[in-house]
Amino acid sequence: MEFVDTSILCNLLEVPGKSQDREKVIAELKRKRELREADLLLPVTAIIETGNHIAQLADGHFRRLCAERLAGVLVTVIEGTAPWALNEVEWNAAHLRALVDGGSTGTTLIEHACNRLGCGDLNILVERDRYLARTSGVTATIWTLDGLLASYA
Repeated sequence: MEFVDTSILCNLLEVPGKSQDREKVIAELKRKRELREADLLLPVTAIIETGNHIAQLADGHFRRLCAERLAGVLVTVIEGTAPWALNEVEWNAAHLRALVDGGSTGTTLIEHACNRLGCGDLNILVERDRYLARTSGVTATIWTLDGLLASYA
């Protein structure tokens, strides 16, 4: 299993200012699909963060265009035709506790924030941890272009 990070989703959707590695990401997605190297999961966090990046675009034309692309991707997830499945998480006290505790990283949310690992990236790690806890015999990594997040992936 491989969780798709916001950096990958932004490149695929060609979000201005967030898609400088688009060709590389598209080629890697094609390679992953052809080789069936790993099943891809789309974390809820990546959807929310990508939507926030889109909403913050200054140019209304690009804001609408990217929002339409994001909505289109979400529809493919709903229909089961996307190259990934949605990682369904239960947002509850246990999830928040894992987030505050830093998941399996051994470092708390506070320390991660001080070291510039954002809450969204930490939550992707927690989503992965919780996925692993409810499945057996599976490994899961994170497909990301973010160096700090990759160090935990």
